[in-house]
Amino acid sequence: MTNRPFVALTLFAGALFLPSSSSAQAILKSALKPERAIRRDIPPTNMIRRAFAAGTRDSTGRPGRNYWQLWMDYTINARLEPATSRVTGRESIVLHNNSDSAMRTIVMRLDQNIYAANVPRAEQVPDITDGMKITRLSVNGQNAELRTEAGGCFPSNRSGAPAAPLTAPRATGLGLTSACIGLPTPIAPKTTAKIEVEWNFKVPHVEGGRGLRMGTWGDTLYQVAQWYPRVAVFDDLRTGGWDTEPYLGTSEFYNNYGRFDISIDVPAGWIVGSTGVLQNPEQVLTAKARERSSHVLESDSTRTIVGANERGPGVSTAAGDRLVWHFVADTVSDVAWGTSNQYVWDATRATIPGGSKIPVHILYLGGHASGYASVGQRTRHALEFYSKLWMPYAFPQITVVDGPDGGMEYPMFIMSGAGAADHETGHEWWPMMVGVNETWYGFMDEGFNQYMNILSAQDSRNQPRNVDGPGQAYGRVSGDEREAPLLWDANYGGPMYSFQAYGKAPMMLSMLGGVVGDTAVTNAMSDYAKAWRFKHPSPWDYAFFMSSALKQDLGWFWYYWLYTTDAVNGSIQGVSTAGTKTTVTVRQDGEMPSPVVLKVQFASSGKAIKAMANSRMTDSVTAIVTYPVDVWFSGSRTFKATLDFGGRKIEKITMDPFARFPDKDPTDNVWPRAAASALP
Repeated sequence: MTNRPFVALTLFAGALFLPSSSSAQAILKSALKPERAIRRDIPPTNMIRRAFAAGTRDSTGRPGRNYWQLWMDYTINARLEPATSRVTGRESIVLHNNSDSAMRTIVMRLDQNIYAANVPRAEQVPDITDGMKITRLSVNGQNAELRTEAGGCFPSNRSGAPAAPLTAPRATGLGLTSACIGLPTPIAPKTTAKIEVEWNFKVPHVEGGRGLRMGTWGDTLYQVAQWYPRVAVFDDLRTGGWDTEPYLGTSEFYNNYGRFDISIDVPAGWIVGSTGVLQNPEQVLTAKARERSSHVLESDSTRTIVGANERGPGVSTAAGDRLVWHFVADTVSDVAWGTSNQYVWDATRATIPGGSKIPVHILYLGGHASGYASVGQRTRHALEFYSKLWMPYAFPQITVVDGPDGGMEYPMFIMSGAGAADHETGHEWWPMMVGVNETWYGFMDEGFNQYMNILSAQDSRNQPRNVDGPGQAYGRVSGDEREAPLLWDANYGGPMYSFQAYGKAPMMLSMLGGVVGDTAVTNAMSDYAKAWRFKHPSPWDYAFFMSSALKQDLGWFWYYWLYTTDAVNGSIQGVSTAGTKTTVTVRQDGEMPSPVVLKVQFASSGKAIKAMANSRMTDSVTAIVTYPVDVWFSGSRTFKATLDFGGRKIEKITMDPFARFPDKDPTDNVWPRAAASALP
């Protein structure tokens, strides 16, 4: 804080010795309001520097020669008691330490604790429960000391120095959403460790509102997620490797890939839908349901597997007291499930490019039938459209379930009605197949998803692709002090979290399309998705990859969109004509630069229109003239565009006619000014 007055005082003192007051004022004005300096690089932070140094990532934006990530094998057995809404579980986890580092600790995610009292959270929860109760935890056969309170993974004395070495695992923070296990023996690189956990929790009840990514309606329908203790991500980006971010409720998740073998014990008569493929249909389904299911892949029609009037053991499910539904999911980052004794079960199919056909399962309450009538068709369109747009859907099925949360996604499993079906299905690409860190960088999944939802909606209506408008619209947001830049940790995104995570990326990609072309953008993003399929890209990987794929130096673009909240704020300052040449003076008052794109409309008759090298005719009296962003790199805020079309009278000029570049006031983009009202 002391530097600012010192600089101002120095300028003032220097001005006392200037030869005249007018020259002093000119120098001061120049010093205080310099011409714009365009930053053109992508500034690295410590985490990406570390990855570059280790060779796990590089400036091409692809995984580096030394890239690694953990792999998990989960075997989970869970039992639901509807009378108490309690889930009791036990799990065995095999942690594959594929890193080059020994692990002295293990960080566990206990996200269910967000429902416990006195736990930090950024969002109101619908119910307060006792959280996730860990009753037993062992590592490689050694039972751990269990501590609910926060604390170091290793005991220390009063001075803070480490106490005696551990002789058994020590788990702390079990009452929080991120817990730490100190290990007596580190897990060596390229080896495995076995973790066993027993736990239970009460599924939160939801009354009259929306659940927080899960919940129960009464004691007849359950959406169950964030339901098992899971190993946090250990990656090449963070100091110490472990992702220790708390689950605060607004931001979502960052998970390891692995294989899940899940057994869910529920009363007979309860239908279960889950991530994964059902392994024992003959034990849990009736012969009638199995026969109906066998025809699902034959057509795009929607078939009823279990109808609204088919209820109870031996009718909606196999007979018995309780049934265990067994699912297996390979190469997924998470598992969620839903169950009800009131579900109607419909199914249809989707055809994935390459010819594979997969089932689309829809589980909903009979009273919600009208709201689910189009879910199968919408989900099918999303699966097929996004498979063509990015890369083929990689999973063997998808299940859509009714319940308290009407808009949440997990691998092969979404909580949704018709309205959110396209969006939630879109998440199967990011973060399910491209494993981005949703917690920190929500724009890399929610924002990208919002962008592709625009394209999907247009395709479903047989409309041409059009993302004109969002890029320019950002100018009306830019400058709001509440907005965090895209690279700010979204877990602490503040009052404009939703805009940061959802709203800004479509604007960014709209502008990028205005620079390189929309088809080039989606082609490059398709290649990016394939390069990082089932891996963990960072924003730097994305930016470097896109620049490389688009074969352009886009450092300036990524800097202003990812690191700042700046806009272009362009305008036409004036137009003059001499002979056959017309000079358009363009100004950009914002810090973000952009290409200069002019729509030139000519009189219907007159001298022949002569072609210009940097122009294209869209009809007989309209030209689009483009000057690259480079015209601003010298630092000037004004640029004079010289138009020479042979002397045909120009009646109107519109700058940024496709509304791609952030601008707070587009009305000054038109000449003559009286034509501003004609803007679309």
